[in-house]
This record gives sequence, C-alpha cells and structure tokens, in this order.
Amino acid sequence: MKVAIVGAGIVGVAIAHALLDEGHEVLLIDREGPAFGPSRGNAGWIAHTDILPIASPKILRQVPKFLADPLGPLSIRPAYLPKLLPWLARFVLASRPGPYERSISGLAALQRLALPAWLARAEQARLGHLIHRKGGLYAFTDAGAMAAATELVKRQNALGIRVEMIDGQALRALEPALSPRFLGAAHHPDTAHISDPLELTLALFEAALERGAQFERVGIERILPGEQPALEASHGWRQSCDRVVIAAGAWSRPLAKALGDDVPLDTERGYNVSFPGVTGLFSRPVAFEGHGFVATPLDSGLRIGGAVEFGGLDAPPNHARTRRLYDKASSLVTGLPAFESGRTWMGFRPSIPDSLPVIGKARRSPQVVYAFGHGHYGMTQSHATADIVAALVAGRRPPIDIAPFSPRRF
Repeated sequence: MKVAIVGAGIVGVAIAHALLDEGHEVLLIDREGPAFGPSRGNAGWIAHTDILPIASPKILRQVPKFLADPLGPLSIRPAYLPKLLPWLARFVLASRPGPYERSISGLAALQRLALPAWLARAEQARLGHLIHRKGGLYAFTDAGAMAAATELVKRQNALGIRVEMIDGQALRALEPALSPRFLGAAHHPDTAHISDPLELTLALFEAALERGAQFERVGIERILPGEQPALEASHGWRQSCDRVVIAAGAWSRPLAKALGDDVPLDTERGYNVSFPGVTGLFSRPVAFEGHGFVATPLDSGLRIGGAVEFGGLDAPPNHARTRRLYDKASSLVTGLPAFESGRTWMGFRPSIPDSLPVIGKARRSPQVVYAFGHGHYGMTQSHATADIVAALVAGRRPPIDIAPFSPRRF
C-alpha cells in the first residue's frame, strides 16, 4: 500500500520506519521539513517511567498559585483565555479521580512499550550510540513533596518500573553540581536520554529515505475521504494514497475536524535555553521537582527547559520566561554558564486535556489514522505509537488496547 504521513517530526518519522518494515510505500509530508517542531528542541528524555497525567486533583489545587505568576511554571496569555476555555473545561473533567485513574492506566500501558520500541529501532537503524542509558533523577528541595513521592514510587514499582529514593548525599555523589538545598531524589536507573533531539530525528529521517521513503515539503490543507483518500494543498498540489496518517502534532486539529473528529487539541508552549559545548556539568537528566524545569546533558551541550504557556500558535515567544527558568536553575546548580551564552528556543507541544495522545481511525474515513497529541512525551512514545499505527494500517490487533486513545473518547 501507499501510505502518506502528514508530519515529519519524530512521531511521523518513527511511523515511516514501522510502515517500511512491512513493505509499504511511504510518503512523508511536512509544511516546513523534518524535525521542525518540538522534535527539534525538546528535552531529549525517553521518559518511559513517567505514568502520571498532568491533569490531576493535585494540579487543580496548584493552578491558582501558578497563574498568579505570569512567568511561573504555568501561565495563560490573557488574550488567549477565551479560546482556551473549552480545553480548560475538559482538563478539569480529566482531573477528577475516576478519569485520572483511567488516564494513568492508558499512559502506563503506552509507556511500557516505549523504551523497548526505541531500542529496537535504534539497533535496526544502527543509531544505538545516540541513546544513553544513564538513568534519570527527580530531585527534591521540599521534604513534604519528597515524602509524598513515595506513593508514586510504590505505583511505579508495582508496574515493574525500577526506582529508588536516595538522600541528598547520594544525590550529590551522582551529580555534584546540585545545590545542598536538595534533600534527595527519586532515582530511575533505566531512564534513557538521547544525544540531541534534532540530530537523532534527522538521522532517522535520512535512514527512512535510504530505505525508500519519499518526502514532499508542502502544507496539507485538506484530506478528502474515500477508498483512496486525497491530500490537497495550495497551488493545485494533490496526492492520492491507500492510507493516510495524521501525525502533524499541534497542527493536526483542523485536519481531524474536517474528518468528523473535533479533538480538543491545544498547544503548550515550552521554553528552553541550551549551552553548546557545555557537556560535563551533569551525567544524566535531572528534573527539578516543584520548580518546573529539567536539565539534560545532550551531546551537543546542556539544555535547561520546561514551563507551560498557553498562547496558541501565533503569538511571539516570551523569553522572559526562559530567563526566569535560567535564574531559578542558577540558584540550584553550580557552574552554569552565563545566560547570554546560551541559545533560547520555544516550541509547541501538542496537548490533549487528559495527557493521552489520539491514536485511532478517523470517523469519516477508516483509511485515515490519527497519531498526534503526545504532549510532553512525543519523543518517548514515538516508536511505540509507530508500532500501533503499523498494526492499524495492516488490520492487525494493536499490541495494547487503544480504547484510551480513541478520538471519540471526548
């Protein structure tokens, strides 16, 4: 079959490989080019140990505090609030105890596939040297938050996720640059991170082309359903295929809506600053619990990023937020270079209120498959999603129950 994939970020590229494995003719399509969106500048974690959705009873209690600070870990641009209200309403519903537990179950099932799928693809593509299995740390400066984390550790252990709580001395033995303010951490020895998100996504993209995939740089404006769906763009561009996969991240919603699925997709604008050549400060990724940011030792340099800003796709970046992240990090890490020596970036995470991606067939066309809305876990879940999409295209039962990811669950 000929399969067109709309979106050439890490999810679309991963799907291309899974479909090439099964002998399909693959056409990747992207309006900007490969690795244009979050695949270019994300934190680079394969965070398969994370099982908690953002929408939770706890986060609802914290939202008023976050919103009081326009440069804090969560903010909404005032002009965007009216447009965001329907999304926020669904976020509140997803934070109730019942839906929250269902989201955990769905997220845990997908995360369980994530690292094995990544390692298998990296080996097949001869890119294993770009994945570093050095573990990860979730570090605490607050004793109450650290004590509360033991309940999460129990859940993770019950799911077969290795994690241990370590004290401040053991933490600084692993990462000496961390401030004495840190009381300890949750240590995940199996967490992995990648060399550099852009480098690895482009390497997989080139590997897909070498295997026979084709690429078109064009912005798809509509998909006409049928036995052979037709993709159309401006200036008369048109392409018919046997199957279509929509993996366009934050730009997927209009295409899905035209196919009968009004998915509550919005964008979390994430910020970071990277310091090229700074490679010795950390040995493994560190999440600064309660502070809203992470640090990742990429091969290309140290990256510090995080925060969530709701402001849509059109508003310009507000790098005062990035500076705030850096200032907070500099109070907790010894040896950071000057902010002015770094490169700032802002990207659009495709966010669904319940923190689960949309994976499934379109309402008006079973020949069209959705694979978008991965939020903070696009890099992590890309190859697991690809295996599910390949099964759907082939008419096989997917490796896990995909009902939690249905486009009709809203």
